[in-house]
This record gives sequence, structure tokens and C-alpha cells, in this order.
Amino acid sequence: MRVNTICSSMLGQPSCFNGFCISVSDEEITAESGLCVVIPCSFQTPSYFNPQHLIWFKCESDKRCGDSDIIFHTNKNTNKPLKSEFLGRVSLLDPDLNHQNCSIIISDVRESDSGFYQFRVIGYYNGMPNGFTFVFFCRNMKPYLLQKPTVTLPDLTVGHQATLTCTAPALCSKSPPGITWMWRGAAENDPLTNGSITAFKNESLTAVTQRHHSTLTFIPTTEHHNSKITCRIQFSDDTTTEETVNLHLNCKIVTIKIILIGVLTSTIFCILIPSCYRYAMTLNNSI
Repeated sequence: MRVNTICSSMLGQPSCFNGFCISVSDEEITAESGLCVVIPCSFQTPSYFNPQHLIWFKCESDKRCGDSDIIFHTNKNTNKPLKSEFLGRVSLLDPDLNHQNCSIIISDVRESDSGFYQFRVIGYYNGMPNGFTFVFFCRNMKPYLLQKPTVTLPDLTVGHQATLTCTAPALCSKSPPGITWMWRGAAENDPLTNGSITAFKNESLTAVTQRHHSTLTFIPTTEHHNSKITCRIQFSDDTTTEETVNLHLNCKIVTIKIILIGVLTSTIFCILIPSCYRYAMTLNNSI
């Protein structure tokens, strides 16, 4: 038997029908493209109903979804195919059905994920194998892109090795983003820039989220002073976000001392500033 659809209420105030209840939020879900989103959900069933499997659907309208709209099924042996664009991107936050947690995580969120989502719980009625499916609620999700990467700059001095760090927005995705460094201005043609060393690493923040970093190690030259560098993040759906920063180098003081043999003794001090070098020149005349 199939029970009528119940629209969701505020999280913590479940909507119920004949002992079947669900708790979610009424508010529209938004998620950043390329990142991940958790659709929170909890359910309750009457004592005579034994839950066996959970199914999630994604529809193009708020009508009841069909078998062709399945995006997640806890039964790995089901003969009902999943929508190809969701393969490997949907998982339960808690796989233990006894906890009655139907929340799912969708990774690598993309524009096409926008739409209406429904949830069903399948089980047995009084132990009979011909149980029924209960349709709980509809949910709309709108992906967007907001966060930019973070670029960390150390103190930069001409001739001293330095490492820049670019941190991508936190992901709960199985697909690491692409991170690219791009120089702007005069530094684009600097041979030391072209020979810079890059490295990539990631760290786990929670059980479902990771943070990805890229480092750029190079030796600054005068060409880098007042130049720009861009860190670009490319997600699995080709969505990109970037951050550009200006480089300001600490000046390196170079002292040049000239001694001349002559009748008079005098000292001349001058400072020249080509790019970021400071030259201090001392001229001595002595007998």
C-alpha cells in the first residue's frame, strides 16, 4: 500500500500520518557549486512497521517522483537504476536505520542539482514481505557559488625563498579540486617564477569534509615587487573560483663602498631605488 505525501514542517516538529513521521526544515536549501550539501532528515515509524531500505528521489517538479527519479537506494541489489548524474555523489549521513536518520550528503554540487527532492522508507507491514512505501516530503535546492580560496602570504624579501599557500573552500567531495597558480604582470616572464615548485595536500576536518591546499615555493626577485598572483580553483563540474593578491617585497639594502686615493677626503652618501633594492654608496678620498 502507498501512503499519501506529507509536506515537511520545521525541524524538530515532525509531520505525521498514521504513525509515520518526518522532521526536516521548511526553508529552501542552498548549496555552493562544487562543494557539498547535507539535506537533514529524521523519521519515525509505528511499531508494526519494520524499515528495511531508504530511497531518495530528485524530480523536476513538486509532483510525486517515480522510479526513474531515484538518486539513492540503500538496497545495493535493487534492479532499479539510479540517475547517472548522481552516481557516487549521494550517501547517508548515518547508515544505521535504527537511528532513524534519513539525512543525505550530496557532494560535488552542480547547477543541475536544483529541483525537488523526495524521500521514501520501505519496510514490512506486520512482518509481511509485501510492505509499502511512504512518501515523506518535497524539497527544493538551489546551488550557487560564493566562497573564494584563501591565499596566505609570508614576509617576502628579494633573494630569500618564500612559500605561498592557497586554500580551497572546504569540501565533502570525493573529487579533489584543481588548483592553479597564475602570475600577473612583469613576473610572468621571470625564469625563477617558471621554475617555482608547487605541492598539493589535503586535511580532514570532519568525517565528511576535507580541506585542500596548494603551496608555491619560489625565490622572489625585483620583478615580483608590486606584481599580482592568482589562485584558481576548478571543481569537478568545471565551476571555477579564484582569488588575486598583490605582492609587496621587503627591500634589500646593498652597500657599495668606494675608496679613492687623493689629496682631499670627502664622503658622498646616496640612495638609489631601482625596483626594490636600496643602494647605499660611500665615496672616500684619502691621501
